[in-house]
Amino acid sequence: MSTAPLQPDAPFRHEIRVGWGDCDPARIAYTARLPAFALDAIDAFWEHHLGGGQGGGWYHMELDLGFGTPFVGMSLDFRAPVTPRHRLVCTVWPQRLGRSSITFRVEGHQDGILCFEGQFTNVFTHAGRLETREPPAEVRRLIEGLIPSDAA
Repeated sequence: MSTAPLQPDAPFRHEIRVGWGDCDPARIAYTARLPAFALDAIDAFWEHHLGGGQGGGWYHMELDLGFGTPFVGMSLDFRAPVTPRHRLVCTVWPQRLGRSSITFRVEGHQDGILCFEGQFTNVFTHAGRLETREPPAEVRRLIEGLIPSDAA
């Protein structure tokens, strides 16, 4: 697993080793693994930006920073099979930041081929309670600076 930093108009990259156990008898990744790979990449995005790459991510957000981001929507389109033959490189970037929600775009590529793409929407909540809230000011500043200029 490796990550690369995100800058405006440049997505965060997260590399995943697809294993034999991730695959079905047709020798391609189980359908359910693809959203899991995307979620792993989003978690790595948060870890990189909020946890300094050291045990951050959703666990750190919920337990140490006092907020969570449960999912309220996912949309995923499959473009090509994912196999253990090549590393899966997931690119992640925020597309939209609302009053209490954030939408990420995730694309998964293997050997330069787009395998899947999707949108994932989370809502900000108070830790331990499913009450929506606005994102913390420092998170809002971070995300607003990372939304690509051409995001729709």
